[in-house]
Amino acid sequence: MHEDGNDGRRPVESGVSGHGADQPAAHGGGDREFLSLERELTVFLRRARANQGEMAREVHPDLESAAYGLLVRLEEYGRQRATELAAYIGVGKATMSRQLRALEDLGLVAREPDPADGRAWLVHLTEEGRSRVTRVREARRARYVSQLAHWDQDEVAELARLLHQLNLGMEK
Repeated sequence: MHEDGNDGRRPVESGVSGHGADQPAAHGGGDREFLSLERELTVFLRRARANQGEMAREVHPDLESAAYGLLVRLEEYGRQRATELAAYIGVGKATMSRQLRALEDLGLVAREPDPADGRAWLVHLTEEGRSRVTRVREARRARYVSQLAHWDQDEVAELARLLHQLNLGMEK
């Protein structure tokens, strides 16, 4: 079911100037496209947050949803300083320290001295952490393949390209 009330069988923007309970209000100019984008991103992000929580629990039942992104980042980029992880996630040092302690307690990450700076530490996935994250990510990719099986591969590639472009634009 489409969460904004659109059942997916008709376009959200009907072009009718009035609006009923199931139609958004008309807006002038190019606003329609941006309102439609905002609505679809809201639904997408709500579902992504729910999925992230599910994936976090699949990695470990006690894993906080927000910490899943840290594990994925470490899997993709390898060892990193806590300050780099905090900047990437957009949290402060205290929050990052708390999350890393929780991940260490679960046996998913470990810290080691940074050879380039003896005062700093590098965080990395443990073998257990890597195994669990890899398993969950592979299962998620398999779900995408199944859910998008009716899409042309060029459409999937275009969606990935556009999302990448959107993400780059949001970093500014």
